[in-house]
Amino acid sequence: MSNSTTAGQKIAFLGTGKIGEALLSGLLRAGADPADVMVTARRPERATELADRYGVATVTNAEAAKLADTLILAVKPQDMGTLLDELAEHVAADKLIVSAAAGIPTAWFEDRLAPGTPVVRVMPNTPVLVDEGMSVISGGSHATEAHLERTEAIFRSVGKALRVPENQQDAATALSGSGPAYFYFLVEAMIDAGILLGLPRQVAHELIVQSAIGASVMLRDSGEHPVKLREAVTSPAGTTIAAIRELENHGVRAALLGALEAARDRSRELATGGK
Repeated sequence: MSNSTTAGQKIAFLGTGKIGEALLSGLLRAGADPADVMVTARRPERATELADRYGVATVTNAEAAKLADTLILAVKPQDMGTLLDELAEHVAADKLIVSAAAGIPTAWFEDRLAPGTPVVRVMPNTPVLVDEGMSVISGGSHATEAHLERTEAIFRSVGKALRVPENQQDAATALSGSGPAYFYFLVEAMIDAGILLGLPRQVAHELIVQSAIGASVMLRDSGEHPVKLREAVTSPAGTTIAAIRELENHGVRAALLGALEAARDRSRELATGGK
């Protein structure tokens, strides 16, 4: 591989749904050698599709555990127990386990694997599908700096990666894991408002989507606090301040605070087996 932190490392993806395939394709675009990458798939036709599309080897879960240096577990949280039962006897303690399943703490994996096995927990979000993901990374008790760097190199191939202590993962899930949905919800409401104001749906859609992209790029590239950027649009007695007053009157800021707290609390429930 081109990245020094992953050079010569063999990586296996266990679970190649949308997120798993996005990580796989991003890693290959970033310069990974397909000969160093393998995938598993429950359905033979899916395995054939991935092998044909990416030139990677398809293996069983047991083979992946034996052959790969890094195992990326990208199955659904409810399927993780079954997968670990199948893997545990084949995973040596020098393998790096990377979990992309929401809500499952690193200690859960450590209890089921050989003593000393390094585990890194990652919460990616769906923009990894367009190489603009935000992945939040936390190391378990046996993960070293080298393990964290290796994980970062993989997830930076599809966006940005940020380390946080594991006790902040539920908060990060609320902000970035679920975050895209809040923006889609807001855009949906603004498009409906455009229709209410008399614009055709496609016109309203294009106006709002491009405004969202432009605002996001300015936030990222300007380095300015969002308050300063908002104030730059807000003229005295103008249209923007009239709209901001209505948002404040309807408690939009307080609603967002409450919504993210609810998402954080639900993430905690899921981590403890809540349904």
